[in-house]
Amino acid sequence: MTEYSIVVENLGKNYGDFQALDGISFKIRPGEIVGFLGPNGAGKSTTMKILTCFMAPSKGRASVCGFDVYKASKEVRKRIGYLPESVPLYDDMMVFDYLKFIAEVRAIPSNKRQEAIKKVVSLTGLTNMITRDIGELSKGYRQRVGLAQAIIHEPDVIILDEPTSGLDPNQILEIRDLIKEIGKEKTVIFSTHILQEVAAICDRIIVLNEGRIVADDSVEGLEKKLIDVKGGLIVETLDGETGLGNLEGVISLEALEEKNHFRLETKDIAELRKLIYETKSENIVSLYPYRPSLEDIFRYLTSQSYLSAQRSDLAESVEREEEE
Repeated sequence: MTEYSIVVENLGKNYGDFQALDGISFKIRPGEIVGFLGPNGAGKSTTMKILTCFMAPSKGRASVCGFDVYKASKEVRKRIGYLPESVPLYDDMMVFDYLKFIAEVRAIPSNKRQEAIKKVVSLTGLTNMITRDIGELSKGYRQRVGLAQAIIHEPDVIILDEPTSGLDPNQILEIRDLIKEIGKEKTVIFSTHILQEVAAICDRIIVLNEGRIVADDSVEGLEKKLIDVKGGLIVETLDGETGLGNLEGVISLEALEEKNHFRLETKDIAELRKLIYETKSENIVSLYPYRPSLEDIFRYLTSQSYLSAQRSDLAESVEREEEE
C-alpha cells in the first residue's frame, strides 16, 4: 500500500477560456475522510471527475493508489468507487439485478458475487428493497443503491459528489452514518454544501474557491485560523446597548443574529476583557470568547477579500523567488 491514497500536484483544468482549476495540490492518506467545501463553481466536481478518470487535466498530475489517472486510468478505476451527484441508475431493473450487473462489470469472480451483493446490501440498508424496481424507490433509497454500486467491489478510495443532496433530515442522518462506517476502512472524499455534514463526518476539510485551495485543515484548525484573524469577545446585554464600541482596543463591534448579542473584534482579548470589567456596566449579562461557527469560517474563506489577499501573497512569493 502506498503512503498516500491520493496525490494531486499543480492540477489545472480549463474549459475554453474559463479556468475551473488553478494549480491545486494536496495529498490524502489511507483511511482519511476528507470533505470538499466551496461555493458553486469552485472546482469541486471538476476535481472529482479528474480523479475518477472522467476527464483529463489541462495541466499537472494526479494519482490514485500510486497509479496516474491519465497514464493508468484502468488501474485507477479498479481501485475507486464513484457516486456522482446525479446517480446513474436503471429504473426498470430490480435492485438485486442491478447490483448483480455492477458486480459483473466490476469483474468480481462469479463465485463471489452473491456474497459481495449480500454484504453491500446489508451495509447500505437495502435488505427489504432487494426485489423492488429501482424506479419505485424513494430518493433516499436510490442514494443507497448508488452507494452500494460504488463500494460493491471494495475499492480503496470512494468519491462521493453531493451524496445527501435533496434528502430529508432523516435520510441525511442515515447516509451520514453510512459514510462514517465506510470511512473506518476506506479513504473517502465527498463534496457537500451542508456545513453540518463536514463537522459530523470529516477528519479534514479542503475548501476551494474559484479553482484554488483556500484552506486545508481540520474543523478545529480552521476555527483557530479565523480566531487568530478575527479574535474577539461575545457580549450579551440586557437591552441591546453595549456602550463599548469606543473602548481602547476595540477594532469593530458587530451585532449578531441572536438578540442582544455582539461581537467585539480585538487583537488583545485579555486586555479588552479587563477594560470591560472595569466599566462595571450593569447592562452586561455575559462575556465570553468568540468561537466562529462553520458558517463564519465558510464566509470568511470564500470571501473576495480573503481570495484577493491570497493572490497578493502568492504574487509576492513569486516575485521574491524570481529576485533570488
